[in-house]
Amino acid sequence: MKNTIVLIAACAVWTSVSAGNVQIQVLDRDGKPVPDAVVVVYPGAATGAQPSLLQASPTIEQEKMRFVPAVTVVPAGATVRFTNQDRWDHHVRGNPTGAAAAGAAASASSNFELRLAGKADGKPANFADVKLDAPGVVLLGCHLHGSMRGHVFVTDSAWTLKTDNDGIARFPAVPDGGAQVRVWHAEQLVDLPRKALNVVPGPVLDTVQLSVVPRVRRAPAATPATPSNTPGGPAGSYSLAPAHGGHAHSGS
Repeated sequence: MKNTIVLIAACAVWTSVSAGNVQIQVLDRDGKPVPDAVVVVYPGAATGAQPSLLQASPTIEQEKMRFVPAVTVVPAGATVRFTNQDRWDHHVRGNPTGAAAAGAAASASSNFELRLAGKADGKPANFADVKLDAPGVVLLGCHLHGSMRGHVFVTDSAWTLKTDNDGIARFPAVPDGGAQVRVWHAEQLVDLPRKALNVVPGPVLDTVQLSVVPRVRRAPAATPATPSNTPGGPAGSYSLAPAHGGHAHSGS
């Protein structure tokens, strides 16, 4: 029994010293912190259990003429739910962008179109589900409201996070040894080269600087005085059609 306890303790010590806590701060061209950048760490020796840093089935709201959140990070194979919280109809268009758009291997799941009726008073919001299989970046838009824009980053690494308001992504228990860091931002049109990183036991701090100064996201638009039974809201109308690539749910 005593030997067993010693062995467990030794394994715990080995685990703690064979992984580092990595913090990557993303700065803009002027040296200011950048929130909502996506940081991906690719460990050179990613053995054993991988962390669960991401939601397998996140929800993206259409609310006040915006996609909320503006950037969503999911693992490949995740199912994303789109929900229309506005009183008027919305369209959801997903198209691969960046390297995923140029690659012939881009999955058909990255191209989809949905129509969601507006939320009626006292009724549940309408939603549709889409499964995203292929790693890459999906650009979200709305045919009716051209100002609406969002992104889904489908990652191929379990060590993927968005930066916080201080521009920092914090990764626990990254396997030690050589690793690579990729940083993506919606307004960094030319992908940055991956950065080499040496992960050691204990804290590892590093920075990556963009070549752009991202614009501050606009405040939510004021809610127009639009009757709840008017399809399309203030920018047009259409009938609700069957969703392609997901399941449309009516709140009625």
